[in-house]
Amino acid sequence: MAKQPQPISPLKNFFAGGFGGVCLVFAGHPLDTIKVRLQTQPKPKPGESLLYAGTLDCFKKTLAKEIQAASGEVKYAGPMDCVKQLYRESGIRGIYKGTALTLMRDVPASGMYFMTYEWLKNSLTPAGKSPSELSVPSVLFAGGMAGIFNWAVAIPPDVLKSRFQTAPEGKYPNGFRDVLRELIREEGVTSLYKGFNAVMLRAFPANAACFLGFEVAMKALNWLAPNL
Repeated sequence: MAKQPQPISPLKNFFAGGFGGVCLVFAGHPLDTIKVRLQTQPKPKPGESLLYAGTLDCFKKTLAKEIQAASGEVKYAGPMDCVKQLYRESGIRGIYKGTALTLMRDVPASGMYFMTYEWLKNSLTPAGKSPSELSVPSVLFAGGMAGIFNWAVAIPPDVLKSRFQTAPEGKYPNGFRDVLRELIREEGVTSLYKGFNAVMLRAFPANAACFLGFEVAMKALNWLAPNL
């Protein structure tokens, strides 16, 4: 007989989800930086080559730039300095720049993310067992594939968001519609999938780590504080 599942605890889900998020960032952040740089690189002028030839080239050049910047002047001294400068330049709207595009990305992508994870968890659970008893390889697979499906939906609005947020103030007065028109006109439909390789290289390990971290943290909390 399968074990009775424990009642859902909002606090445990909060802390376990937070730990999963930490795991995701540690596993995937370097490639997230590469993704944004690939998405926002300018179109080359006639006779010039692309700033980044691909994911590996972007990684090498980014590493070289960061090493150089360590001994030179940087635009932002840290997150709070970035917030202050954005607020001085554009007010509260500057801090929330790209909110609509973020929602256009995250609402459908997050729906796909959790739907895929729960579907795979249930599909991989042996008869008579609870999904909470799923093996580590199965959790990694379900989490990683959830990340793949999430980003398959999220890439186009993510490209638009990255371009819009890094553009000079006033370049796109009509918001994402201007960004979309410019990209399609100048670089074609495939430009909406800029950074695809970096995204997919990141998606599986980062999200596998996220869900494994969540499941491990939940098990630890159930053992340490069963009544929480």
